[in-house]
Amino acid sequence: MDIKLRLAAPSDAASLLEIYRPYVETTTVSFEYKAPTIEEFRRRICEFSAEFPYIVCILDGEIVGYAYAHKYKMRHAYRFAAELSVYIAMHRRGMGIGKRLYAALIELLTEMGYKNLYGIVTGENAASFAFHKAFGFREVGREHHVGYKFGKWLDVVLFEKLIDERCDSDDPTDWCICPKNLHELGGAVDNILNEYRSFCP
Repeated sequence: MDIKLRLAAPSDAASLLEIYRPYVETTTVSFEYKAPTIEEFRRRICEFSAEFPYIVCILDGEIVGYAYAHKYKMRHAYRFAAELSVYIAMHRRGMGIGKRLYAALIELLTEMGYKNLYGIVTGENAASFAFHKAFGFREVGREHHVGYKFGKWLDVVLFEKLIDERCDSDDPTDWCICPKNLHELGGAVDNILNEYRSFCP
């Protein structure tokens, strides 16, 4: 079994969209009602990967999952917080691919200088609850009956993981510090991704 992690490219849009499509069309994991077009999905890859990690997992030559991060909220003071997402091909679930992707994603975000990580999970998604808790996330909030899909009102739960150290500062020069852009990590990105070829979830 040959496993490889690499950064996503716009040319992956069709493959990643086919992984995502059933989550839109048959589950409440995604609150979208209609799967995006390839052009829209390609735009999303370009937008998120310009600053954050967007990783694909390839198993024996087939893209079988992907994970990415993006801004948690837009105001500048939230700049050390990122939201994470992961999707696995339906026929490849249960193989530890999601754990492999999330572990690599979290390590990259830690190296970039992020402090708070968030996962937003549909209230009925027990598997995702267990998944996030296994990574040290804890439930910190719940929006009740906020989503309506397939004739059901659904809660949304916020999971949080605090990483890295933090301290207050009276020095105004410290107030301008920002996390690194992914591309500032240079060769460290490939080194981290290569670590997870042999990762045993």
